[in-house]
Amino acid sequence: MSTQNLETAFTMDTSSIKYGPGVTAEVGHEMNRLASRRVMVVTDPGMTQSEAVSITMSSLKAEGIDAVLFDSVHVEPTDVSFKDAIRFAIEGNFDGYVAVGGGSSIDTAKAANLYATYPDDFLVYVNAPIGQGKPVPGPLMPLIAVPTTSGTGSETTGVSIFDLLELGAKTGIAHRFLRPVMGLVDPNHAATLPKMVVVCSGLDVLCHGLEAYTALPFGDRDAPENPGLRPAYQGSNPISDVWSTRAIEMVASNMVRAVHNADDTEARSQMMLAATFAGVGFGNAGCHLPHGMSYPVSGMVHGFVPEGYPAGKPLVPHGMSVIMNAPAVFRFTGPTNPERHLHAARLMGADISGAGPEDAGDILADAIVKLIKQIDVPNGLSAIGYTPDDVDALVEGTLPQHRVVKLSPRPVGADELRQLFLDSMTIW
Repeated sequence: MSTQNLETAFTMDTSSIKYGPGVTAEVGHEMNRLASRRVMVVTDPGMTQSEAVSITMSSLKAEGIDAVLFDSVHVEPTDVSFKDAIRFAIEGNFDGYVAVGGGSSIDTAKAANLYATYPDDFLVYVNAPIGQGKPVPGPLMPLIAVPTTSGTGSETTGVSIFDLLELGAKTGIAHRFLRPVMGLVDPNHAATLPKMVVVCSGLDVLCHGLEAYTALPFGDRDAPENPGLRPAYQGSNPISDVWSTRAIEMVASNMVRAVHNADDTEARSQMMLAATFAGVGFGNAGCHLPHGMSYPVSGMVHGFVPEGYPAGKPLVPHGMSVIMNAPAVFRFTGPTNPERHLHAARLMGADISGAGPEDAGDILADAIVKLIKQIDVPNGLSAIGYTPDDVDALVEGTLPQHRVVKLSPRPVGADELRQLFLDSMTIW
């Protein structure tokens, strides 16, 4: 890293957010306000008959908007499923988009909007070094996100993640123009979420908060050649810190209740809100190693099928793949900024009295382990089908994830990653 020309500025971007029970019904009003008359509604097959989709379609049609449903989103999108949505978007000639569902639906809508507005070869916009990382040329059509899970925070971010099948790992597209213009966060949708979906989406929120707060500080990155090249993920900064730490607190206070009691409306509503808080935080600061390491864990899944997800389709849900590596990572990164690691642990309820800087990573890791034991998370990578023989491939899938790996507060190469994956085979 050059010490001659370090970054001196950060930006704060986010979507407009409307939160409250029943706000889904306002999507037609908002799309009409944005002057969209033909709208692609993006969701997954499991959501087709849902109340969220029904309300969305009715609200749009009540405003005289031509709403066309696309319900072929994959639960964990791939480049192939993205391309299906892109074709649909191009052929449909839409002037607006609404995504209804989890991060998969929202990310698919972002990609469809991008390639329909500025058509190009698929890898042109994909993050380097896997793709060319070309900046998005200009603003896109209006996109409104209606999240139905309490996890990704994708309604607030300019990032779209997918599995690149030939690589066997996740990658993505990142640019602030991808960000939805609005997120309609409706806690009514949280009540029907299956237990394991609440677990995995909530763990994603937790890691968003922890990683954004402990990421490489924005002022430790090299300055871009011009302001247009400043990345969406900029490193930890004073504004993201506020949102990230509050999200950590909200998860710690509500997650166990939300998982074990579907009738706990308050806890599940707070988890929806926490996802948005964390989204604002990491959507500007970025994530680091737990996310970078999670992408091959999801992409190389062997035969694991989690409870509450579509039967017969091997899948490691995103939040699960992220948390698997988190305890080992925070033990590793603790020495870089002990104060932040200890503060995060305290927000999770850990007793940090008498703790020294050398204890910071272990205390935060132990706080994470304590939580995941309470919500029935499998005990490490070995419990979801991985063995030490897979580690080299997992490392190979992590190294190209520059967008997040380079935000680690402690630099890593293949040797460090190899040890972190080995340390993650069992968590406790």
